Amino acid sequence: MDLQTSVKICFSKYVDFKGRAPRSEFWWFYLFGLICVFVAALFDSFFVDNINAAGPVEIIVNLVFALPSLAVTARRLHDVNRSGWWMLITLTIIGIIPYIIWVASQGDVKKNRFGPPPKI
Repeated sequence: MDLQTSVKICFSKYVDFKGRAPRSEFWWFYLFGLICVFVAALFDSFFVDNINAAGPVEIIVNLVFALPSLAVTARRLHDVNRSGWWMLITLTIIGIIPYIIWVASQGDVKKNRFGPPPKI
């Protein structure tokens, strides 16, 4: 899966917390989100005079990416046979380690409780 396909799928399923997402879909969308937030922050730093807070463009970009990011994360965790609620483990500092391991792991190759394997 490439960047364009991943972004298209994630925005078309922006509130779909069911199903499974392959690693490539998750990581390409995550990279695209980081790039967009970086560009928005850069834009705000040139045109808005607020050094200590996020600018208006950065806030809008973060809001646009909020639900699709949560949805693709839940679908990614479903691919490794974990509930989407496990993303809350990142609220604890130590929970970031298993979270990264789960989203970086290969998903189940067979059907699990969240559905058949995603088509790449």
